[in-house]
Amino acid sequence: MFSGSMVALVTPFYDGEVDYDTLEELVEFQLKNGTDGIVPCGTTGESPTLTYEEHKKVIEIVVNTVDGRVPVIAGTGSNSTAEAIELTMYAKKIGADASLQVCPYYNKPTQEGFFQHFKAIAEETNFPLILYNIPGRCGGTGLSAETIERLAEIENIVAIKEATGSLDMASEIADRTELTILSGDDSLTLPIASVGGKGVISVVANIVPADVKAMTDLILEGDLIAARAWHKKLFKLSKSLLSMSTNPIPIKAAMNMLGMCSEEMRLPMVPLEESQKVKLKKYLQDYGLLS
Repeated sequence: MFSGSMVALVTPFYDGEVDYDTLEELVEFQLKNGTDGIVPCGTTGESPTLTYEEHKKVIEIVVNTVDGRVPVIAGTGSNSTAEAIELTMYAKKIGADASLQVCPYYNKPTQEGFFQHFKAIAEETNFPLILYNIPGRCGGTGLSAETIERLAEIENIVAIKEATGSLDMASEIADRTELTILSGDDSLTLPIASVGGKGVISVVANIVPADVKAMTDLILEGDLIAARAWHKKLFKLSKSLLSMSTNPIPIKAAMNMLGMCSEEMRLPMVPLEESQKVKLKKYLQDYGLLS
């Protein structure tokens, strides 16, 4: 159920408020281009600066707009276990299909703390959970392969968004568990597929969803040779976006250039520097997105 091309959806803002009309348009754009799943309120969706009311409303609008056409995986993680449970229960109540659960950030839990955190959410919510292992967003602390193996024994922990940047870690997870492995880095979707990955929760799919879908369809068909052509096409754009500045600053700047939404961010995030926009425009032109 949770495989293929899934988009880590941005949250559009306008004059300091969430732009819910544009949010609906972005969801429809994804559905029109064949995206396999929508992931609102993740890192790319700027969840740390959404109020609880906004967080819940974004998920609700995405669920209602999708209307059962593809799975909605709501970002409901937190560095507070109780808050993660509350948000996850809300997502379940309004009809989301699963929850994306980031490793607790700032607290720097022990591996036992990670285990107990995710175990509590799984048991309290009885809802499909996708773990999100991204040490770079969590003070350098992430899940170990041993902890992932323990968590995989919990029935409703069904997948992991693997964003350590390590193929060895992806291989360890594939060897130790039956979890569905989803790439958390666009540039590593095909390499991770080579050791067992089943798709991606993608940033670049915000602007080229059909291309990411074409690659993951070939991956799921087992045709990694044909998928390599899409990997080569997407690689430079993906790496360039992620290396220019902190996600989602570059992807929002790109979407603004393409007329999709405002580049507006909320502090402490700020828009892409003007000098970088010249480079970004060239990347989009080279890809064929701008003339």
